[in-house]
Amino acid sequence: MVDILSTDWEKLTVSPQKVLQMLEPGMSIFIGTAAAEPRTLVKELMASTAPNLQDLELIQIVSLGAAISIKELSSHKFRLKTFFSGWVASEAITEGRVDLIPSRFSRIPLLIESGLIPIDVAFVQVTPPNEAGYCSLGVGVDVARRAMEHAHIVVGEISPKIPRTYGDTWISLTDFDYLVKATEPPIYFPRWPVDEVFDRLASNVASIIEDGSCLGFSVGTLYEALAKHLVRKRHLGVHSPFMTDALMDLIKSGAVTNRRKGIFRGKSLTSYAIGSPELFAWLDKNPMVEFQGVEQVWDPVRIGLNRQYVAVLPARKVDLSGRIALQFGRGNVSAGPSEAVDFVNGAEISQGGLTIFALASRNRQGEPNICLSVEDLPNQFGLRESVDFVVTEYGVANLRARTVRERALCLIDIAHPEDRPALVAAAKADKILYPDQIFIPESAFLYPDEVATTHTFKGGIKIRFRAIKPSDEEEMRRLFYRFSDEAVYYRYFSPIKSMPHAKMQQYVNVDYRRVMSIVGLVGDQSQGQIIGEVRYVQDQQRPYGDVAIVVDEQYHGLGLGTFMLKRLAQVAKEKGLQGFTSDVLATNKTMMKVFEKLGLPIKAELDSGVYHLTIPFYEEPRSGQNVIQYEFRERG
Repeated sequence: MVDILSTDWEKLTVSPQKVLQMLEPGMSIFIGTAAAEPRTLVKELMASTAPNLQDLELIQIVSLGAAISIKELSSHKFRLKTFFSGWVASEAITEGRVDLIPSRFSRIPLLIESGLIPIDVAFVQVTPPNEAGYCSLGVGVDVARRAMEHAHIVVGEISPKIPRTYGDTWISLTDFDYLVKATEPPIYFPRWPVDEVFDRLASNVASIIEDGSCLGFSVGTLYEALAKHLVRKRHLGVHSPFMTDALMDLIKSGAVTNRRKGIFRGKSLTSYAIGSPELFAWLDKNPMVEFQGVEQVWDPVRIGLNRQYVAVLPARKVDLSGRIALQFGRGNVSAGPSEAVDFVNGAEISQGGLTIFALASRNRQGEPNICLSVEDLPNQFGLRESVDFVVTEYGVANLRARTVRERALCLIDIAHPEDRPALVAAAKADKILYPDQIFIPESAFLYPDEVATTHTFKGGIKIRFRAIKPSDEEEMRRLFYRFSDEAVYYRYFSPIKSMPHAKMQQYVNVDYRRVMSIVGLVGDQSQGQIIGEVRYVQDQQRPYGDVAIVVDEQYHGLGLGTFMLKRLAQVAKEKGLQGFTSDVLATNKTMMKVFEKLGLPIKAELDSGVYHLTIPFYEEPRSGQNVIQYEFRERG
């Protein structure tokens, strides 16, 4: 036991060789994780040829450093057990040189406490002691304290280069049997580069995340890009396994207040820090960041105490039913199934929580990441029922409450445009989609993302607008059945009673070269209820578009129809149209007022109770008269 009364900690240290002499064959050695890896001790352990260092079992939650040599693990001196299949360990696990312990991270402390994972020796990295004789665990807490409590020999490697962090991090010098001075620097990680694809992908992920959400972050390009797109959000919270440079930037931007969290309110909660020296300097004595063990950070019940918890997870592949294959291979720090499930369950428990899986539509080899099946791929996350959203750079697929057929349509919508025809054909052959499913290949390349906008109407009702998609079939069908008989007659000029799949799929599959359809949706992205639509179909003989508008009767009086029509006119002008035409029943006074509010000249011809409207965009109003000009001439 180290003497706490000594004020010169360097006098208390011993050489790494002295510590290694205390080890015996067959011992289990816990080693700190990630940037908290005690690299001086580990490197000496790897390099030593001492005869007592035989058949040692190394236990590390996540193996990130290069100090544990995979080459050395091929001998009979060491065996590494890990709970994480990424980074250094993945290839070695596949080759049988490293043992993976499949376990939910939240259960690891219990495995240690019960003795199922025996710990004889604990190697942990700590800061120099403060005036009271307490060291901080710094940038990695995980299960270090539990390991120290159950180890027979506890060794602290003191590194002056790691930050003193707050939370469950403080350890008395009396808790150590030996102290070693670090001669190796901490593991630093550079910022991940962000390309255009991941920037668009992150933008789409950010569009789902609402103000007041609580976030879990990890490491990699997705999160590096995502933080930049969240800086305009308000009152975000952080309950995250990893603290990174990107998350630091987000917190510093003011978007994170942690005031709406259910636990550790006012603090950003984490277990690990992975990043640059700048991150470590920012974390030093930072009272707004709380480091806790995995039993606090990974526990689904505790996660679920935060409202609107959003679990954002990178995926490798996704199939048309929503099954996920997670990242796999050397260099991966992203969550595997055992790490992901706790945060997914936490999001399910959380009021208003969401689970988002994000991936580029194609991998670096140009192969599709959305496919018919992921059944034969490794590292599967099998709970497709828990997948709320899948996001690519081409959009957001909302899978909540969707049938397998509807999921397939949503996922095809966000696949790479060149991959969509093959996916439709494969889904038809596999009887996922109907045999008569319409698909317009050209439209996959022409989808007008630029149409999307959001507007807040009176009463604070926020409505999102975007171009219609093939996967909107069910929502448009539901909108039709909410209409009164009068509304149906006004829209279709006949008493239509049903709108089966055959009709509706023709309506939602549009050729954007000559048709533009804008839908309005209420609720956040997790609901997405269509409440209105406006469209034009371009006349084949002249540059005019024939217009039709429908609005859910529950939302009449907001000005929704006028807003959509003005947005459609703006898009039509950009596409070179010179005006609109429309047929409106003479009794439909409401629709006539909507057209009047465009502020454009209107020529109207009455024929058999129907007004045939012509609305040129560029015709100047007659001098001395109102902008709106009616020319009524009854035909027949």
